[in-house]
Amino acid sequence: MSHRRISKRRIVIAGAGIAALAAGTLTVTTANAAPDAPTVKSLSQTSASKLASKLTSDIKGDAGAYYDAKAKKLVVNVTDSDAEQKVEAAGAEARIVKHTLAQLDSVKDTLTGKSVPGTARAVDVKTNKVVITADKTVKGEKLSQLKQQVKEQGGKAELKRTNGKFTTKIAGGDAIWGDGGRCSLGFNVTVGGKPGFLTAGHCTTAISSWSDSQGGQPIAESGDGKFPGNDYGIAMYTGDTDHPSEVNLYDGGSQAISGAAEAEVGQKVTRSGSTTKVHDGTVKALDASVTYAEGTVDGLIQTDVCAEPGDSGGSLFAGDKALGLTSGGSGDCSSGGETYFQPVPAALDALGAEIG
Repeated sequence: MSHRRISKRRIVIAGAGIAALAAGTLTVTTANAAPDAPTVKSLSQTSASKLASKLTSDIKGDAGAYYDAKAKKLVVNVTDSDAEQKVEAAGAEARIVKHTLAQLDSVKDTLTGKSVPGTARAVDVKTNKVVITADKTVKGEKLSQLKQQVKEQGGKAELKRTNGKFTTKIAGGDAIWGDGGRCSLGFNVTVGGKPGFLTAGHCTTAISSWSDSQGGQPIAESGDGKFPGNDYGIAMYTGDTDHPSEVNLYDGGSQAISGAAEAEVGQKVTRSGSTTKVHDGTVKALDASVTYAEGTVDGLIQTDVCAEPGDSGGSLFAGDKALGLTSGGSGDCSSGGETYFQPVPAALDALGAEIG
């Protein structure tokens, strides 16, 4: 980040842009297809999101949906023939599965991974199972307990291992510095008309004031936030600091951020942080739970985007929509890994903030 010593210094948000995915509803027709021969439509991510919202709200026993970016189609899980016909008539691919989302959410809540640091739990709509992931620190009796619990679910759950260790990524889009650590600025916001920025809760609960350079003068003070449980925090600017609602693309200029949106499974997303800069990936699951050494965080976005210490709080987004704040994960950007994000809409609601 450039530190220009003028009356207004500029802080931008780290990240990179791709196609926007907007929420909403869509009126669906089956043009060019006979009523008895429905075809799967080629859809953009935006159109697929709108169609998924409509179909999953109309289908009894919702079992989830995801976007197949390679085939450009929406896949909707169904548990009966009536739902299958409705999905196919709308131009999406219907996939018969055994379990509804409600059934799998119940299984996720019964697994005792929350008491075992180094574990994560999420519903995988593609496999129609609950996946519990254990990192390399989970061994012996605790690992045996997890294996037994998964076995008792009779095909509704599976256990995976990761060679890394689940940690929060404290240390930062643009770097923000505080006593004892560095994090990343997520998204510039306003609260009651006053400017501030979102970052990870494990950053703001540990550090009280922030600078835009190591050892520099404070430009913001930490405010409300939550960690563990959730992982969001806010810091309010204290001086004359420019705060455009845009993202720093490092070597690619910048892009405006117009608002926040919910992530979708299968969505292509981009993450940026002050350690590893810009990296792309895909949303793998929603409403994931991760148990760090400090405690459990629920409601996270699970991705296959890499991250490293220092990327905490940085932005996850698609086009001009803010999606998430970097919480933590396992692995790195050399060997790969998985990263979890606090959803931005939930953080905005809790903090009474607006993108801008």
